[in-house]
Amino acid sequence: MKQRYVPHLPTILATCENNYVCMMKLLPDCDTEDLSYTFSISSSLEYRVKIVESTRYTSTLLMAQIAGNSPTFLRPSMSIRLYHDAKVAEVLESQRISRLKPVYEYPNLHMHQRNEKFMVNIFLAEWLHFCLSQKNQPTISTQ
Repeated sequence: MKQRYVPHLPTILATCENNYVCMMKLLPDCDTEDLSYTFSISSSLEYRVKIVESTRYTSTLLMAQIAGNSPTFLRPSMSIRLYHDAKVAEVLESQRISRLKPVYEYPNLHMHQRNEKFMVNIFLAEWLHFCLSQKNQPTISTQ
């Protein structure tokens, strides 16, 4: 008999809190809409974080790899919501998969992992730590 996956809330919350702290280090002005930050890692690798919505308690961001040697459909992209009152950051959409469920039955039609939502939040954590480890200052633009 297959055991059902049960999310471990303290681990998920710790990941989302860590992502919020890292995002605040990357984006000192996350309460301004239509700002875009570009992080150049090398001549062939850039990441962009765009603030698309900002309210008193939340901000919605788009983070994507905008340059690289891989085809466009393989470049990571995600929509992230920052909850300023709770100080957590949660991935809303990843690789054009919106409304990620906390738990998926496996196997499923789209072959999502049982803990897909947790895994994309872990990926965000690794991505943010990578950007923070780089010494380059971001290029800031308004659109």
